[in-house]
Amino acid sequence: MRARRLRASLKGWGGVATMAVVCALVAVFALYVPLSGPGIGDGRAVTQASRATVEKAEEDCEAPEKQTLSPSSADGDTIQAVRDREGEKRKLIVGVDQNSYRWGYRNPNSGKTAELEGFDIDLVRRIAEDILGDPDAVQFKAIPTDQRIPAIQDGRVDMVVRTMTINCARIADVAFSAPYFKTGQQVLAPKSSPIEGYDDTLANRRICTAAGSTAYSTLEADQKDGKLPATTDISTTVPSQLDCLVRLQLGEVDAVVTDGALAASQAAQDPTVQLKGDAFTAEYYGVAMKKDADDLVRRVNQILVDYRKDTANGWQASYDKWLSATLGKDAKKSEPPAPQYLRST
Repeated sequence: MRARRLRASLKGWGGVATMAVVCALVAVFALYVPLSGPGIGDGRAVTQASRATVEKAEEDCEAPEKQTLSPSSADGDTIQAVRDREGEKRKLIVGVDQNSYRWGYRNPNSGKTAELEGFDIDLVRRIAEDILGDPDAVQFKAIPTDQRIPAIQDGRVDMVVRTMTINCARIADVAFSAPYFKTGQQVLAPKSSPIEGYDDTLANRRICTAAGSTAYSTLEADQKDGKLPATTDISTTVPSQLDCLVRLQLGEVDAVVTDGALAASQAAQDPTVQLKGDAFTAEYYGVAMKKDADDLVRRVNQILVDYRKDTANGWQASYDKWLSATLGKDAKKSEPPAPQYLRST
């Protein structure tokens, strides 16, 4: 049964060859970056002290999606440092995903180079074009979910554009742009599953989430507060969302909880699974940068303003190309509200 189900689900991937390529990429990268397990958030162990710090930050924080700087096209030290890189190194270094279908995805069918493509990748190229005058002046670095913040803080990347939710805990560690996408957590499960959504049907079920994701922290908090059945097993965490889909295909978990935008793309890859129930949170994706990179934050915010106004080659065009097939032709529910900024000077 399990083997037949797996073979059926692989049809949405383009076959076993595609799966082999993807799994090989994930395996290679797993050797390069240390991964985290349950109880790990963005690469940091959740000790009693750190948990208290996170909870305090969340108490003091309101509307994290509004905690960003006003737009500006002015150059500053951070942007100049990027431009001062010499030769082939004169590129914007960006942390992305390579396994999220239609967001940041290394398409094995795109030719020998298996280029990255998707909604997030389009945005990265727009930022590179504005800052360096060339949409291809990008060094992409594939990073797992739980390494997004450490990669920024350690200076391994200039920014992260990787379906990263703006939340109160994270704005204590990194700076975010204004939101560029609206989504919410949803449940993904086999079509034949009795699971109906984020409710009591998850009792005695095994759920997979990405380590360091808002999905895991939401499940953990809801279980503590009694909003999620105590018998729901949330111990399975993996480096990337794609790994959760594979676990689901193998029958190792009963459901996946992730952003609805990502879950819809996973359902497009595998016709045997579907979204169950409505989104049970409201979240916003933002571009993450270093806390002191004010000029870069302002520049990205200006780029986002222009990107959303550009009807021919901007936000709407990218949505139509990559996401309309899975999220619907009406982009209004995914478009974030007009941005609000922390201060104007």
